[in-house]
Formats: sequence, structure tokens, C-alpha cells
Amino acid sequence: MNLAMDCNVGIRERHFAAMGTSAHVVVIGGAPELIDVAVARVEELESRWSRFRESSEISRLNSADGQAVWVSADTLQLIEKSIAAWRFTNGRFDPTVYHLLCESGYDRSFLDVLACDETRSSASTEQAAPGCESIVVDIAASVVRLPKGVGFDPGGIGKGLAADFIVEEILDDGATGVMVNLGGDARVGGVPATSEGWMLGIAHPTDPEAFCAVLSLDSGGVVTSTRAMRKWMRNGVERHHLIDPSTGASPITELESVTIVAPEAWLAEAVAKAAFLAGPVDALPTIDRFGCTGLVTFEGGHVEALSSLKPYMALRV
Repeated sequence: MNLAMDCNVGIRERHFAAMGTSAHVVVIGGAPELIDVAVARVEELESRWSRFRESSEISRLNSADGQAVWVSADTLQLIEKSIAAWRFTNGRFDPTVYHLLCESGYDRSFLDVLACDETRSSASTEQAAPGCESIVVDIAASVVRLPKGVGFDPGGIGKGLAADFIVEEILDDGATGVMVNLGGDARVGGVPATSEGWMLGIAHPTDPEAFCAVLSLDSGGVVTSTRAMRKWMRNGVERHHLIDPSTGASPITELESVTIVAPEAWLAEAVAKAAFLAGPVDALPTIDRFGCTGLVTFEGGHVEALSSLKPYMALRV
């Protein structure tokens, strides 16, 4: 996902690596140091939420063996949003796929997964995720307890919520416009970077040099979930990170990617996962049913979009 901007001396931007992907932050107006504040906030949230950092709050939860763990207000919100997403998607979005991801081979940062010998054996993942029903969240005490044997993976919803947090916070700190894009999980707000709105190019999953579309937003979240990027071979079988919680497997589907436009990026993430797992026939109706809009890309490059996406469509490629 790329951003087009007008030439403006009030625009400050930063490209950097974060959350296992490439990050792009744009700040318009306000104090010059707000761009540094935004970048530091990305690192702070990654340090709390990464399942690949032993000291993170998520890692402490996953190793607590059923004991209650104090978490920060940021992490409390992440877990609350994740449980809410699990409920309203009827389990298609499920943060308790943690152990299934690990057993499929995604038990370390993705670059390290790719660096491993593809013949490395992985355990069978033909089992359902446990779901969120028994996760205990004590809001007053800021304490969370995962049942024994249940792990939590923030996944894409963590990137989406981080983008939401940062845009809202930097606007509150005095910026006039902000865009945060964390590996395809983007949130924009405030005065746009162009006279035509925030212009976001949606990368085509089968052609890295092309766009599926270019969208124009005044505010909101845009998220793309794709099986084309994070995939690997284990036990002679291709795996990808979009795990079906009902089976524990990476679904075989004609869908390559799903792009969602929603008021917030965390919501767009949850709907994207639900739509992807709904399959090629039901993906677009699923997006519409959740009150969002978007497009889907199929094997071979064919793109289909909801009619409700037309107001956001600056360019269809």
C-alpha cells in the first residue's frame, strides 16, 4: 500500500522497519518532533505486543500457564478488541490460533521462518482453535488470564489497532493530519496530504509492480489481508499465516487478497479475516454484511469490488 502526497513543506514522513514489516508514517502540521513521537510509539506498542519478544506483555501472557497477568492499558484494549472481533465474526477472526500458527511453522519472526530449512518438520494442525470464551479480562485491575493451553496472537489486529492509536494520539498532540501504515494496515485522519484526500494505492498480490486500485479517503482505516506474502513450506505443504480457526489449517482458496475500508483499522482487520475465510463466493457479501466496503483479488489477478467502494475509488487499475 503506497501513499501519494502533494509537495508541502509541512509534511514530515518516515519509512522504517517495525512489527515484522515495513512502516510508513506521515505527519502534517504540529510540532516537528511529532514524527519522532509517532515512530517511538510504534516501537513501544511492538515491545508490548510482539509474540516474538520474550519480554513483551503478550509473551508473558502466553507463558503464564493459566495465571493472571497485569497488562498495560494498551494491551487491555488490544485484548478487548480481539475478543469483540471474535464474537462479531462468529469466530472467523480468532486470536487463539497462536499454538496452531506455531505448530504450522510460524513460531518465530517471518524472516527467520523463511531462513529455516523448508523440510523442517511441523506438527499436525488439524484441530480447532480454542476460542476466546474462557479468557478473563478484569478491566478495573487491568489483569488478563488465559486458560491453560490457550495462547494469544495479536496478528494483524495489533498492527491495525496500533495505527488507530497513533493517528488519534498525534492528532490530539496538535498535528493537522496523520497517516500510519504498518505493512498494509493503514489509518488516516485529519487534513489529507493531497487536495483529493489521502490517496492509498492497493498493491496487487500477483503483480508487485501494479495496483488493484487507488483509494481516496478523508479518514478511516484501509487494510489488506493476503496469502501471497507470508507463506512458507512445511512437510511438503505450502502454508500461509491466515489460519482457519475451525480447522487449524491454512485454507486452500481462489482468493489472493481482501481489502477492507472501515472507520478504524482494527475493525477492517477483523472483517478482512472473516471475508477471506468466507471464501470466493461469500467474501464480498460478508464485507457488506459487516457494514464495511472493499474489494477482493482472485488467482489470475481478477479483481471484484463492492459498489459501495465507488465513492473511495480514485483509480481502478
